Amino acid sequence: PWSITASRISARRAELRPAVRMLTDRIEGLLADKGYDADAIREGIEQAGVEAAISTKSNCRTPDAHDRVKYRWRNLIKRLLSKLKDWRRVATRYDKTAESYLGFVTLASVKM
Repeated sequence: PWSITASRISARRAELRPAVRMLTDRIEGLLADKGYDADAIREGIEQAGVEAAISTKSNCRTPDAHDRVKYRWRNLIKRLLSKLKDWRRVATRYDKTAESYLGFVTLASVKM
């Protein structure tokens, strides 16, 4: 089953490890684009035992072997997010709390 999780993960932030731990308690696999290709993020995900399919940046000296079949799902997810942004409330994020924003994203997903 698919789930939607709203979070911000940045390799430069101190809260990286708790954010990764919070997500890895609920997931088995992770699809991410090149923006998440950071050693700190990869290490946290690997330590949690989550299988990640993250494409490497073009300037990476050692490309990581990821599951290409799983990585192709990223295109589907990207199109879904693009359609979600057609909803003005999702695109501009009028909601003040993460819970209410996630609730509306879930509602918009169901209506699609």
